[in-house]
Amino acid sequence: MNRPPAIGQLRIEALSKQYSDTVALKEASLQVEAGEFITLLGPSGSGKTTTLKIVAGFIRPDTGKVVLDGKDLTDVPPHLRDIGMVFQNYALFPHLTVTRNVAFPLEMRRLPRAEIRRRVEATLGLVQLAGFGERRPRELSGGQQQRVALARALVFQPRLLLMDEPLGALDRKLREAMQLEIINICREVGHTVLYVTHDQEEALAMSNRIAVFHDGRIEQVGTPEDVYQRPVSLFVATFIGESTTFLGRLQQAGSGLRLVAGGLSLPVSTAGARRADIAAGAPAALVVRPEAMSIRPVDGCGRAGGSPHLATARGRVQNCVYLGSVRKNVIALEGGNTALVRVALEGASGGEPGREVEICWDIEAGIVVPPHDRSVPVTPLPAEREG
Repeated sequence: MNRPPAIGQLRIEALSKQYSDTVALKEASLQVEAGEFITLLGPSGSGKTTTLKIVAGFIRPDTGKVVLDGKDLTDVPPHLRDIGMVFQNYALFPHLTVTRNVAFPLEMRRLPRAEIRRRVEATLGLVQLAGFGERRPRELSGGQQQRVALARALVFQPRLLLMDEPLGALDRKLREAMQLEIINICREVGHTVLYVTHDQEEALAMSNRIAVFHDGRIEQVGTPEDVYQRPVSLFVATFIGESTTFLGRLQQAGSGLRLVAGGLSLPVSTAGARRADIAAGAPAALVVRPEAMSIRPVDGCGRAGGSPHLATARGRVQNCVYLGSVRKNVIALEGGNTALVRVALEGASGGEPGREVEICWDIEAGIVVPPHDRSVPVTPLPAEREG
């Protein structure tokens, strides 16, 4: 089932699509290398599925083109694109056996029967369905049906594999198990994969890189670590994973910078502000992940205290949620902000509702981003006061 490593290079160039007054996609461009697993991630209506359907040939773009292994596919009909597709609802033929479902794309290509039989048996073994060939879809579990759909997409050895939220109908435990299976199968066959989901955890777990869609545009493309730890916008920072966001204005404080936000004055990383291209005096957002924060009784952080590398804020515990290995604390801060702090159960403290606490984090863990989409005019922030 392995293909030469050069097969499956995809280039999406400036794709746009509009329906009446609705702009579904705006100048989306993406380079996908052979063998990569790329996830298109974003909320409903962000343009990710439109992009996938344009690549598949089901939708024609208003502008732009799709190039696969150097060939422009923009005007090529879907059945001639050499692209496999796994749909969200699997789209299996209910009256056909598993073997006939998987064999269907080979029969349409008029391959010899012996070759069809060989490929079907090999592919069913790959997806761990050997011995299920005579069953019909209604006799299979959801996970098994998903494997049949994947086998049907893989059996003709396409140049590119497209997957449109294939795990959306499965329960959480089965979905997580299938994530690992899909990763292992795709790694074994070496296919290039374009995978659509709105599930952030799924994207982080499965992808070599993630293209984050927002309002018809690709907001950021990067590794899972890039988009989580180094988001380029407030949307990416808040869409992927949980976070605490402080909106305010940067001010010079000696040789460093502080974000003045409501009743808080928080030190921020000068290097982080530079990366975000935000100077003193400009509005900014500071995003801190819940696992980057510590929670202590009042003055507990202060003993590490006054450090220019440590940010602190005082508040009161609103809620404490048990999540198995960790507890998630919801802290109402001075100035009206709310913080999420995730701490391991062992050694956790300060989690009783109503208790006054301090939260602390290393300023290098704080992510500085613009407080708005740079393409949208900014409404001036109200004057902030030092806390």
